[in-house]
Amino acid sequence: MIRRTEKQQKTSSKLLVRPAPGNKSRALLQLGQLTFPAAIGRNGRTIRKREGDGKTPIATMAFLYGFHRGNSTPTFSTSLKMHRIQSTMLWCDAPDHPNYNRLVKAPFKNSHEEMYRSDSLYDVCLVLDWNVTSRRRNLGSAIFMHMIRPGYEPTAGCIAFHPRDMQRILPFLHKGRKIMVL
Repeated sequence: MIRRTEKQQKTSSKLLVRPAPGNKSRALLQLGQLTFPAAIGRNGRTIRKREGDGKTPIATMAFLYGFHRGNSTPTFSTSLKMHRIQSTMLWCDAPDHPNYNRLVKAPFKNSHEEMYRSDSLYDVCLVLDWNVTSRRRNLGSAIFMHMIRPGYEPTAGCIAFHPRDMQRILPFLHKGRKIMVL
């Protein structure tokens, strides 16, 4: 019997997001032999992602880096580069702006997502490479992996997990690791 080292297990298992039966805004993340429930876009999944459509892109996306809320965040272990969220941090979702799908600072008049939220959604927020390294207008912005709302309420297109599941998933992530939404 061949035993894989912990390092091999952390880098070889695929992260697959499959639709959950009977609910277009729910999914299951498969990570090796582990399975975690997730919330996805309120309008399900799509291969033709558009800004504001409420859908999660069917795609393979690399993890780029992440954000954490600081004192309100339990200690999570990951080798992803993590930045502490500041109250001035925003994410531009205005397709006609030069900083579309980029982190910007307040004050910012164009359409944006607030990173420093009053809820716990972005206590841990990981940036997926959807339309980030090679941007095109209107193809969608701010596709993150973050915490769930109570009851696994749908997202605007992100992939969301319960904090206990996020804590179990994070050690397996590093820059460039890919997640595949089927």
